[in-house]
Amino acid sequence: MSPLPRAFAYYVDSFRGFRREVWLLAAITFINRAGSMVIPFLSLYLTANEGYTLEQVGWVMSCFGLGSVLGSWLGGKLTDTFGYYAVLVTSLISGGVAFILLQYIHGLVPFCIGIFVLTVLMDASRPAIFVALRSYAIPENRTRAVTLIRLAINLGFSFGPAIGGFLIATAGYAGLFWVDGLTCIAAAGLMLATLPRKDPVGNNDTSSTTPDRSPYSDVPFLLFLLSMVFISVPFLQYFSTVPLFYNEVHGLSELWIGILIGLNGLMCFLFEMPLIKYSEEKAFDRFKVMRFSVLLIVLSFVVLNVFPVIAFLWIGMALMTFGEMLNFPFMNRFAYDRSDHGPPGAYMALFTISWSVAHIFGHTLGLNLIAHFGYTATWWFFVAFLLMAVGLLYLTERAVKAEVNEEA
Repeated sequence: MSPLPRAFAYYVDSFRGFRREVWLLAAITFINRAGSMVIPFLSLYLTANEGYTLEQVGWVMSCFGLGSVLGSWLGGKLTDTFGYYAVLVTSLISGGVAFILLQYIHGLVPFCIGIFVLTVLMDASRPAIFVALRSYAIPENRTRAVTLIRLAINLGFSFGPAIGGFLIATAGYAGLFWVDGLTCIAAAGLMLATLPRKDPVGNNDTSSTTPDRSPYSDVPFLLFLLSMVFISVPFLQYFSTVPLFYNEVHGLSELWIGILIGLNGLMCFLFEMPLIKYSEEKAFDRFKVMRFSVLLIVLSFVVLNVFPVIAFLWIGMALMTFGEMLNFPFMNRFAYDRSDHGPPGAYMALFTISWSVAHIFGHTLGLNLIAHFGYTATWWFFVAFLLMAVGLLYLTERAVKAEVNEEA
C-alpha cells in the first residue's frame, strides 16, 4: 500500500471503537460550536462597533471569565445532583436565548452584566459534557473520546470564524448573535431527539473510586490546575489579542482574520485524532508530551516577534495548533483519571474553572500589556509565562510519582 492510502487508512482507523452515544455527543457539540461566531470577534465588535477602549474590552472579558467560573462551579454541583442530561439541555436552550438578546444590550456596565449572565448559562454545560463523556466512553478510549469531542469543537470553530468574518463583511455584526443563539437551541433539540437519557449500562468503572476524596485536597491535581491556568492565559491570546495584532500591525481584514483562526480548527480536524492515536500506540510519557506541547506554543509567540511578516503568521498559528493538539487531550485525560478518585462533577467543575480563571485574567492582562508596552513586549511576557507552565508540569509529575510511591 502506498503512503497516501496507508495514511488515510490510519486516519479512518483512529475513529473506530466509539459508542453511538459518543458520536451523538460529538454531533451535538459540533452544531453548537459551528455557531460560535460572537466570541472570536468580541474584542473587534466592542472596539469597532461599540467604540470601547482596549481597557474597557478587558473588563468585559473579565466578566466573561467570572461568569465562566460561576457557571462551571454551578454546572458541576447541578450535574452531581440532577445528572448531566438535564444540565446540558437547560444550559444550551437558555444560553441560546441569551446570545440572541445580548446584541440589544449597550453600555459598558449593562454589557458586562449581560456577558456575565450569558457565560454562567453557557458554561454550566462544560462539566456536564465531561461527565457525559466519562459515562459514555469506555476507559480504554477515553483520551481519543476527548479528542473526538475536541475535534467536533474545532471543526465547528473552523466554520464559525470563517462564516462569521463573511457575515460581518456582508451583513454586519447582528447576524452573529442570531446564528450563535439558534445553533445552541438546535443542539439542544438534537440532544432531546437522539441522545439516551440514561447512562449506558456497564460503562461506569467505579471500582477505583473513593467518593470521599475532595479535589480541593488533591495536591497533584491542584498543581496540575495551576499549570493549566499558566498554559491557558497565553493560549487565549490567539482568540482575543492576537486578532487585534493581525488587524492593527499586519492590516488583515475581518475576513482574513476569520480564515486564519479557522486554520486552527481545520488542522485539528486533519491531524489531532491520528496524532493522539500514534502517541498512545507508542506509549509516549504523558508528562513529556505535555511539556513538549507547551514549548511548541512558546515557539508560536517567538515567531510573531522574530519574523514580523504576514507569511509567518500562518507558521505561528500552525505551531500553536500542534501544541494545542498534543496538550489539551492529555490534560483532559489526566483530569478524567483524577476524577476516578472522587465525585466526577466536582473534579471536572474544578478543571473547567481553571480555564475560566484564565479567562478572567488572560484577556485583561493581554489587552492592558498591549496598551502600555506594545505587542512585542507582550508576546515575550507570554513566552516567560509558558516556560513557568513547563516547570509546574514537572512539579505535578513529581507529586504524582511521590503519591504512587506512598501507596506502594
